[in-house]
Amino acid sequence: MSSPHRLIAVDALTLEDAANEHAALAVEIGHHRERYYNKADPEISDADYDKLEQRLAAIEAHFPELVTADSPTQTVGAAPSSGFGKVKHAVPMLSLSNAFEDVDVSDFVGRIRRFLNLSDDTPVSFVAEPKIDGLSLSLRYEKGRLVQAATRGDGAEGEDVTANVRTIRDIPHELAAPFPDLVEVRGEVYMTRADFLDLNRAQAEKNDKIFANPRNAAAGSLRQLDSSITASRPLRFFAYAWGALSEPLGATQWESRQRLADFGFTLSSPSELCTGAEALLAYYRMIGQQRPTLPFDIDGVVYKVDSLALQERLGFISRSPRWATAHKYPAEQATTRLKAISIQVGRTGALTPVAELEPVNVGGVVVSRATLHNKDEIERKDIRVGDLVIVQRAGDVIPQIVGFVPEQRPADAVPFAFPDCCPECGSMAVREEGEVVTRCTGGLICPAQAVERLRHFVSRNAFDIEGLGIERIQLFFEQGRIKQPADIFTLEAREEQRLDRLISMTGFGKKSVEKLFAAIEARRTIALDRFIFALGIRQIGEATAKLLAKAYRTAENWRDRMVAAAAERADKRDEKKPELVGEAYAELCAIEQIGISVADDLTDFFREQHNLDAVAALLAQVTVEEYVPPAAATTSPVAGKTVVFTGTLTTMGRSEAKAKAEALGAKVAGSVSAKTDYVIVGADAGSKAAKAQELGVTILSEEEWAALIAG
Repeated sequence: MSSPHRLIAVDALTLEDAANEHAALAVEIGHHRERYYNKADPEISDADYDKLEQRLAAIEAHFPELVTADSPTQTVGAAPSSGFGKVKHAVPMLSLSNAFEDVDVSDFVGRIRRFLNLSDDTPVSFVAEPKIDGLSLSLRYEKGRLVQAATRGDGAEGEDVTANVRTIRDIPHELAAPFPDLVEVRGEVYMTRADFLDLNRAQAEKNDKIFANPRNAAAGSLRQLDSSITASRPLRFFAYAWGALSEPLGATQWESRQRLADFGFTLSSPSELCTGAEALLAYYRMIGQQRPTLPFDIDGVVYKVDSLALQERLGFISRSPRWATAHKYPAEQATTRLKAISIQVGRTGALTPVAELEPVNVGGVVVSRATLHNKDEIERKDIRVGDLVIVQRAGDVIPQIVGFVPEQRPADAVPFAFPDCCPECGSMAVREEGEVVTRCTGGLICPAQAVERLRHFVSRNAFDIEGLGIERIQLFFEQGRIKQPADIFTLEAREEQRLDRLISMTGFGKKSVEKLFAAIEARRTIALDRFIFALGIRQIGEATAKLLAKAYRTAENWRDRMVAAAAERADKRDEKKPELVGEAYAELCAIEQIGISVADDLTDFFREQHNLDAVAALLAQVTVEEYVPPAAATTSPVAGKTVVFTGTLTTMGRSEAKAKAEALGAKVAGSVSAKTDYVIVGADAGSKAAKAQELGVTILSEEEWAALIAG
């Protein structure tokens, strides 16, 4: 996978530099989430992963126009695997924002005060508790009985692991009364350090898999297709939250936690009720001192606003609650020898250097590989084959390389020569001006890229074609049977008269081939957002695809408007004001969370004739459903309206106002155009209010807006 973690100051980046790095980081982080959540086999350490997310967040803070709805800063987890049934969460299972320094905690408390318009002397209480390094789980109880258990998955949909969960002794099959008719208890499946060591000793005696750490052991044990294996593993469970409820558990987080204990659950401890940032930091330091002696692994502590009423007001951003954050502990370090540097080629053609290490134990985990991100990373750290390197981890398998030990450098160590040819296809590998990553120019002729693009196309959240795994795609590609997406849907017609030949050349049985054909046929109708996502356009993930589907409604309209926007952009590549490029391009950029960077990746895709041909061929084979807005978002008086907020709002914070508008089905835009329906003005409104007046757009005060949405 691509790993373009640029190591120069964010404020020194140009917009183009930042856009390129943002896109590549998003790809890399998505890959690592899949390895962590679905495969329990991460390729990088927690510390390394956190730094990637921190870097991405810093870029978005400095270049807000790059924030996209599908950015890893706005999404959580990974899609559920195909080995289990799917469970849609009634209430999404979101992730937490992270704090790493004391100032981050102070900023967290300050943001909450600003959002709620609280004075400095208004006390805000928080529940502080250890952050268990395990696997998130949601347990659904109806009439006090456990009826379903699901993993987090991608936050919206997880895996049904009910049978396995029933084997965990910490999880009651029936709740102690009194209890609500419906309650979803959420928490963490984990394994104690002592149980983990015992399990690995038993595994070694049987010559079975040795687990890297307690978290991986717990995740691998819970996600067994054979529940008897799960039953044989020493899994435990801490409860710390809830999802859907038929009635409140209490007025505060602290009261509600106690209700969970009353039901029969074990709570994460030691926990405390704290007021203010200083009390939170004191708790963090106390748990840090106790960390080595705790019976379970933690990678930080969690702070949650205690008042549930305030939690409701604060609400959520795309992937995390505003009312909670995780304060992480620093990483552990070790040294080992760098044996070699290999090059991997990702789906976008990015060449990623990977460090091959002598296996080393870092905080109880044996690691042997680490990404070196890109050419700049190697040169900046002057990493050479043969060096004794310093590596660090914060709880997972492959660490980050911090640097090398100069006095231990071999006399014959030479700087690494980054290749100028793709190791997969031999095409030239170039680094475009402003790019931080070297890319293969082979495009669709490069097997690494073509196969990965096809794999993405058939993946779970795209066309979801069962039976077309990476091995079959690789085989069909090498045999020339599938070269582009449309070929998948013509495969049966092309091979029908040569079925015996297909079977003999692939080694698949007749029933297996017929089953594959049936799976392909079953996917000829697809939702618009999944169709858009499946095309694999840079920066267009699931969330952004949904925004595009919502804005353009049909595949044909989306394609035609993208082609029009591409034509407008072609002659005005350097123009930074979308409205001066053209109507279609400005319309695209006006979609909330889609800025110039994302718009340019879309228009670049539709400027290429071979992409237009591929989309046309695909549309000839499949039916793309028209986007239909959810019923809840069509009944409010502002549903489908485009609104812009400007000036200082006094009745609620800007973020809270936007969140409320979107919940009512409105489209919140960042700029005023002739297609804007309402501009809501606060104190000191400036150019946006003037633009609205000039264009004849309806201007509302905060009070008028409140009256409109109330009616």
